[in-house]
Formats: sequence, C-alpha cells, structure tokens
Amino acid sequence: MTAQKADMLGVPVPNWVAPPSPNQMQWADEMQGRYVRLEPLNAARHCDDLFAAFVADAKNQIWDYLPYGPFATAADLADWMRATCTKPTPYFFAIIDQATHRAVGVSSYLRINPDSGSIEVGHINFAPQLQSTIGATEAMYLMMRWAFMAGYRRYEWKCNALNLKSRRAAQRLGLSYEGVFRQATISKGRNRDTAWFAAIDAEWPSLQIAFENWLHAENFDAAGQQKRSLSAMTEAVLVLRDPMLAP
Repeated sequence: MTAQKADMLGVPVPNWVAPPSPNQMQWADEMQGRYVRLEPLNAARHCDDLFAAFVADAKNQIWDYLPYGPFATAADLADWMRATCTKPTPYFFAIIDQATHRAVGVSSYLRINPDSGSIEVGHINFAPQLQSTIGATEAMYLMMRWAFMAGYRRYEWKCNALNLKSRRAAQRLGLSYEGVFRQATISKGRNRDTAWFAAIDAEWPSLQIAFENWLHAENFDAAGQQKRSLSAMTEAVLVLRDPMLAP
C-alpha cells in the first residue's frame, strides 16, 4: 500500500487495546478531589441528599433540558434511580461535597464504546449549591481525567442546542464544537436539536495542565474569586468554537 493511499484510509492505530468500561471498576480513589468526590450512584445511600439539594431549585429549572424530572417526592426520585441508574450504561455517579459529605449533584458516562475508545459525559444535574462552584468544575475534571487516563481516545459532550448554558460549559472545559444534529430526538414532547462537543486524547495533556492550574489554590483570592478563568486556559486547545456563543 502506498503512503498516499494509507493517508486516504486514515491514520493507523497500532496495538490498540480497548479501555475498561466504568462498570468494571472498583472506584476507590480515582474520583477523589479537594472539593468533591464522585461515588457510583446508589438510591439508598444518595437519594435523600439529592432530593433535598434538588428541591432548593424552587422553579425546577435544573430539569428543563433533561428528558425526565422533576420528581414530586424523594420516593419518586428513588424509583427513577433504581429503574435507570443501576445499569452498566449510563453509568451514574453521585457528586459528594467533601465539606458536608452530602450528595449535591449527579453525572454519568454514557455512549460507552471501549472498542472504538469513545465515551460521553452526560445526565449532568447540579443542585443550586453546586452550580458555579470550584467543585462543579472539579467534578467535570475528575470525569474527564479518568476517561483519558483509562485509555479512551474521545470524550464527548452533547446537549440540547437551545441550552446555551451547557454549550458554554462544554467550551469552557476545552471541548471543541462539532456541530448540531437537527431533529435528533424528541424530549418531553418537544423537538430537540443536539449540539456536539468533544475532546480527544492528543488534547488531554494540555487540558490537564489547564485544569490543574485553574484548580490550584493560588488561582483564587481570599474571597474565593478566580484570578484567571478556565476559559482563558483552555482556549488554545479548541479546534472549533461554538458560533452561538459570544467571544
């Protein structure tokens, strides 16, 4: 085969070894951060904390772009968890505040494809007390770090194209914009166009440095305000920026 034809067929991936699926892990210290830790979601252990944290959003806006919720009672939330969150995929985590040891949010891995080395982060739901905190960013860093350290080649983020907050979050975290799938699905009886973002393994070393520099205590003043934004640190990694977001 000529070099020219090889280039046309794609870059070889020699000696590829599929990474583990999240459900194969024991999850000891992999998801420990300074501000939060992530534990495999368990309805009996985490439901009451999560329901109490979620109901602090009196307008239930945290459920607007999720295909389920809100839940009227803790029992309803627990039933949904037992039916949905105990499978190999999506693989759900509870996000635990290290100061209070209470669950304040959830996130998951989904579209887990070890054979091709791709994995998605999704079903992200941060209670009001977690939103816009250092711990919220740290939780996303921990999930991305495990995926790339485990050997995944591609880390995806998808959201309702109308959810500009989620689109901003993906770009801030250093995931490049990859386009919009029109009429991708129907959610809660409404059309959903889906915006795609992703980072790949070649970008991870630069992203890891950006996250660790941002999370470092010296990046925050005495009032806890950041000195340099994460967006500024990840901007150089982005291959394509979301045209819907202001520069």
